[in-house]
Amino acid sequence: MTGVSKSLMRFSEAEWDDMKKSSDKTVFECSACGRTTPRWEGKCSQCGEWNTVEERVFVVAGRAQGALVRRVRAPRGTPGQLGHEASGPPVELCEIPADGTTHMATGIEELDRVLGGGFVAGATVLLAGDPGIGKSTLLLQAAAAIVETGRKVLYATGEEALEQIRIRASRLGVRGDGVFMLSTGDSGEIAEQMAVLDPAVVIVDSIQTATHPDLDSPAGTVSQIRECAAFLSEQARVGRIALVLSGHVTKDGSIAGPRVLEHQVDAVLQMGGESGGTLRMLRAVKNRFGPTDEVGVFEMRGAGLTGISDPSRLFMRQRGVNSEAVAGSAVALVVEGTRSLAVEVQALATPSSLASPRRVANGVEMSRVHLITAVLAKHMRLPVSNHDLVISVTGGLDIREPAGDLAIALAIASSMTDRPVDERVVVAGEIGLAGELRPIPRADRRVA
Repeated sequence: MTGVSKSLMRFSEAEWDDMKKSSDKTVFECSACGRTTPRWEGKCSQCGEWNTVEERVFVVAGRAQGALVRRVRAPRGTPGQLGHEASGPPVELCEIPADGTTHMATGIEELDRVLGGGFVAGATVLLAGDPGIGKSTLLLQAAAAIVETGRKVLYATGEEALEQIRIRASRLGVRGDGVFMLSTGDSGEIAEQMAVLDPAVVIVDSIQTATHPDLDSPAGTVSQIRECAAFLSEQARVGRIALVLSGHVTKDGSIAGPRVLEHQVDAVLQMGGESGGTLRMLRAVKNRFGPTDEVGVFEMRGAGLTGISDPSRLFMRQRGVNSEAVAGSAVALVVEGTRSLAVEVQALATPSSLASPRRVANGVEMSRVHLITAVLAKHMRLPVSNHDLVISVTGGLDIREPAGDLAIALAIASSMTDRPVDERVVVAGEIGLAGELRPIPRADRRVA
C-alpha cells in the first residue's frame, strides 16, 4: 500500500479487530454494468451482455463489510494534502451567484466551440474516441495552448512512456514549458501532485489505465474506472481544477467502462472520423456548461490537428474539379451546431441480379434510405426495387437530420436516370411518406 493511500485511511479499534478476522470472498462481477453475483453467469441478468461476468476476489472484514475502508480527507490547504469540501448548511437557490462559472479558453477555436468557451474550473470532461483517432494529440496541443496563457498543466499518462510523448511533442512543435508530465496511473499519486502543483488543468490519459490505491482489481475494470473517476473528480472540484479524462471506446462505438462514468463527469466529448481519412469530428454528447449541438471540425496533418473554420470548403473541395457535371450527386445544406454546412451526397444505382438488391449507406441512416427509396418507388415510379444502391456522404460527415432527405432522393434519381443535378442547386428538405416536402427547422440559419 502506498504512502498516499495510508494517509487517506483511518480505522477505529473495532474496525482493526474486524480486519484481523478478515477472509477472502470470491464474487463475480459484470465488466459492463458492475453487477455482482455469487455465481458465474454466461449472460448478465441485469444488462443482458454475454461473457462479461468475471471472477473477483474481495476482502470481507467480518461485521464491517460495508465500512472497512473509511476515507477521511483533510481540508485542502497545504502541499501534499488532499481536499474534502464541507457541504455546509442549505442555501436558497436565489442566493447562489449566477456568475460563478467561467470558461477557460484553450486557444483552440474548434475545441472551445464544442466546450462552450473552454474548460471550466472544477468540472470534469471525458474525451472518448477510437484508438489512433487523435485524442492524445488534441490533449497535448490543448495543454501547450493553455500554458501560453501563464497557467500550469499536469499531464498524467498510464499508457505511454514520457519519451514517447516527448517525441510527439517535438513533431507537433510543442516546447512543453509549464506542462508537467507524470508517468503513472495511480490516482492517489495524481491527486497528490494536484495538491502540490495546483495546476489549472489536469489531463489523465487514460481513465482505463487508472488505478485506485484501495482496490485490488486490475485497471480497466468497472470498479476501478468508477472509483478513480469519482475520486479524481472530487479532488478537481474541491481544488477548482479542470479535469480532462481520456477514454476508450468499444467496437460498437460506445464508451468503454460502466455507464455511470458518463453520469459522473460534467461533459462527454466524442471524437470520430472516417477510417483512413484525415477528417476528425468532435461532438459534445453531454455538456453541463455549454451546448450539446456544436461540432468541431479538425484535419489531421503532419504537424497535428488543425481546426477547420470553414468545413463546407473542405467537404466540397473535390466537387467541380471536373468540368462536366456527373449524375448521382447532390448538395445538401445541413446544420451542425450554429453552422450551416454544404455537403455532397453521392449515389450509385446499378441493375441487380440478386433477389434482394443490396443497400449500402455511408454517412446516412439506413432507415432513412429505406424510407426514401420506398417513396421514390411509390410516387415517382422509379424501379429501385431491382437496383443495387450505394449512398455516401463525402468528407466523412454523418447527416443526422431529416433535412438531408431531399439531397439523398435527388442523388438516387439522378443516378438512375443518368441526368446530372445542376451544380448551382443546393437543397434541404424532409420527405414525408406521402411524397410531400415537409418544413425543416432552422431554415433561416441554413441560408444565412
